Amino acid sequence: MTAIKHALQRDIFTPNDERLLSIVNVCKAGKKKRNCFLCATVTTERPVQVNVVKVKKSDKGDFYKRQTAWALRDLAVVDAKDAVKDNPEFDLHFDKVYKWVASSTVEKNTFISCIWKLNQRYLRKKIDFINVSSQLLEELPKVAEESVPSGENQSVAGGDEEAVDEYQELNAREEQDIEIMMEGCEYAISNAEAFAEKLSRELQVLDGANIQSIMASEKQVNILMKLLDEALKEVDQIELKLSSYEEMLQSVKEQMDQISESNHLIHLSNTNNVKLLSEIEFLVNHMDLAKGHIKALQEGDLTSSRGIEACTNAADALLQCMNVALRPGHDMLHAVKQQQQRFSDLREQFARRLASHLNSVFVQQGHDQSSTLAQHSVELTLPNHHPFHRDLLRYAKLMEWLKNTDYGKYEGLTKNYMDYLSRLYEREIKDFFEVAKIKMTGTTREGKKFATLPRKESAVKQETESLHGSSGKLTGSTSSLNKLSVQSSGNRRSQSSSLLDMGNMSASDLDVADRTKFDKIFEQVLSELEPLCLAEQDFISKFFKLQQHQSISGTASEVEEMDGGALVRSYTSGVPQTISSEKDMIRQMMTKIFRCIEPELNNLIALGDKIDSFNSLYMLVKMSHHVWTAQNVDPASFLSTTLGNVLVTVKRNFDKCISNQMKQMDEVKISKKSKVGILPFVAEFEEFAALAESIFKNAERRGDLDKAYIKLIRAVFVSVEKVANESQKTPRDVVMMENFHHIFATLSRLKISCLEAEKKEAKQKYTDHLQSYVIYSLGQPLEKLNHFFEGVEARVAQGVREEEVSYQLAFNKQELRKVIKEYPGKEVKKGLDNLYKKVDKHLCEEENLLQVVWHSMQDEFIRQYKHFEGLIARCYPGSGITMEFTIQDILDYCSSIAQSH
Repeated sequence: MTAIKHALQRDIFTPNDERLLSIVNVCKAGKKKRNCFLCATVTTERPVQVNVVKVKKSDKGDFYKRQTAWALRDLAVVDAKDAVKDNPEFDLHFDKVYKWVASSTVEKNTFISCIWKLNQRYLRKKIDFINVSSQLLEELPKVAEESVPSGENQSVAGGDEEAVDEYQELNAREEQDIEIMMEGCEYAISNAEAFAEKLSRELQVLDGANIQSIMASEKQVNILMKLLDEALKEVDQIELKLSSYEEMLQSVKEQMDQISESNHLIHLSNTNNVKLLSEIEFLVNHMDLAKGHIKALQEGDLTSSRGIEACTNAADALLQCMNVALRPGHDMLHAVKQQQQRFSDLREQFARRLASHLNSVFVQQGHDQSSTLAQHSVELTLPNHHPFHRDLLRYAKLMEWLKNTDYGKYEGLTKNYMDYLSRLYEREIKDFFEVAKIKMTGTTREGKKFATLPRKESAVKQETESLHGSSGKLTGSTSSLNKLSVQSSGNRRSQSSSLLDMGNMSASDLDVADRTKFDKIFEQVLSELEPLCLAEQDFISKFFKLQQHQSISGTASEVEEMDGGALVRSYTSGVPQTISSEKDMIRQMMTKIFRCIEPELNNLIALGDKIDSFNSLYMLVKMSHHVWTAQNVDPASFLSTTLGNVLVTVKRNFDKCISNQMKQMDEVKISKKSKVGILPFVAEFEEFAALAESIFKNAERRGDLDKAYIKLIRAVFVSVEKVANESQKTPRDVVMMENFHHIFATLSRLKISCLEAEKKEAKQKYTDHLQSYVIYSLGQPLEKLNHFFEGVEARVAQGVREEEVSYQLAFNKQELRKVIKEYPGKEVKKGLDNLYKKVDKHLCEEENLLQVVWHSMQDEFIRQYKHFEGLIARCYPGSGITMEFTIQDILDYCSSIAQSH
């Protein structure tokens, strides 16, 4: 340990002017043992600084390095863990607790004892020692004390440091003298004891010589003592002078202290003045409103652009002054309170003036816009509100200021705007829809042409008036409208009404031009409403400073299946709802301003449906397109929601028309005295499908039409079979054959992809019933011959050999010749001619299937002829019996009969 102390002193502490007093080999408690050294050191320069230094051996192992140092004055507690038992653990409490484990208890006790002595001398007992033996703190332990390597005889316990190091390093001169002395003695190394005795003898000789020299110089000693006494007197005189100087310096120190205190007070006063000036400048700069701004707020012109700009700047300046972040204590100043009160009065005064002016602008807009309604009354256009919006947008910043400063007046302005504008828009929209209805029905508003209208057109006018009268009942539900439509359609529908009728008007009263006209009018109505709503919504957002990006909540919804997806119909319940976002406020404002759009659209749709139920197809396509366009712009906008609600009504009308047509098919009756031919609903399905394909040609969504197709075609199939089963005049096969041929031709021509399966089914039914009709009809011209050969086939089936059939009494050769003689060529031609006339009587002219059926009958007749000849050859071999006509005769008969008719 002494060598380590010497190495640490030499390498680490001597270069830093420090002396190493104590050392202990330690490692951290509870961790992997990595040894280091804790050293207690003092500086050699004054003032003395005492440190505890952590020294660690380098990784290479050939030198030590200083890792951490703590000042002893920062040490609060020394915890030895146990004052009775030997325990190598101890804790040192600096900024945190450091837990150490010493290599031995002796080293630990020595180190703690050194710390205690340094605490006693330099720190005035500031450190607390706990769990330390009292004997350890009273005297040095009995173990050999290690002195500092400098060799000074001073102890850290008393006032003199008396710990002497056992090892003292030789200087270079001493090493040289020893080497010279050892070189002069031959046995200095081989016989160390003899060399030591020699040195001892020489030392005694030198001591004696030294004593003699001292005794000889006693006189010089006395002189030296006298000189020392004189020096002491001089020292006393110097001390007296120093004392006087010290008293003088003390008075100077007191004066300097007074001057320093005075300078401190002056500096403090200057600092306070600077801070006070800063606070005053802050209040003046941030709470002083220019006179021009005050004048603008009190008397500024709110009609001109320059005046509005001045008022806007003044309002912004006032808002900045009112919203300035006051520092602590400012709100207690009387001047600040007065200024704040003045600002509040200015704000209230300007808010009242602004609200009053804008209210008057809203009222004036209602009067000015009303004057322009006359010029739009005869045109299917809506008045343009852009100039009004442009004028009002000049006040947008002032509205934002009002929203931030006085929300109550802002809400009042919002309510007044909705009230005035809702009345204005209601007048404009009702007049607009009145013009649209007049253009649809082709009459004037006064109804002067009622007297000259046809009967059915007058009925439409009466229905239109009744519909207008009940427009208030059409909002919220379409049940009353459906009931009215069903009743009116039931009164006008005859048993043979067509699909074009749909319970309203006959097809002869309407043509393509009328439907195109309705389509254009309906498109014009939607095209006028869309920009109007979008422009108003955009203006509301900008003028009232409302954002359009948040989701909508708090509305109930009604979901209805539509076109393979779901159409959501939203409606607001009667319970007051909290506006959770600014977008909700936009929707509420738009709903109140345009509250008449949805009922007016529903009235127009009901009128179009009454004029011609085919209009529901046009309305469904147009409305779906506009809803799709609106949802792409903003799915939650007022326009998107309103058009979506109206689209539900259009879809219901469309579904109702399809249902009514299917009901008509179920109720159809046919005449018992005339042939059936092509059924009316089959022909009308063709017309419906052709028109629907033209309408839905470029539509984004046609799922509803495909569903309607499937429902109608299945109903047509069922109704055709029903009529065929009930037919008495026309054979069932003919009814089925002709109508399914017509359905197949229609579907093949229109190429409706969703009805491919039905097209194949129609073709199969047509083919099957054609074959059945041909076979049934051909059994009559050669009836006896058919019965004869049926008997032959029955005998063969019973087990009689074919060549033995001729031996049967009823089927011998004589009977066969007798039957064949009954059907000479002339009779066969006559029978075929009668058959042709009968088929011609059964078939209808419009389908033109006579030649097709006749050709099939010819093929079937030839097939039967070949079958009869085969039976004769097998059952009557070698008899020489043949038919009295040939296949060529049959072809000639059929051709001549077809040409003659």
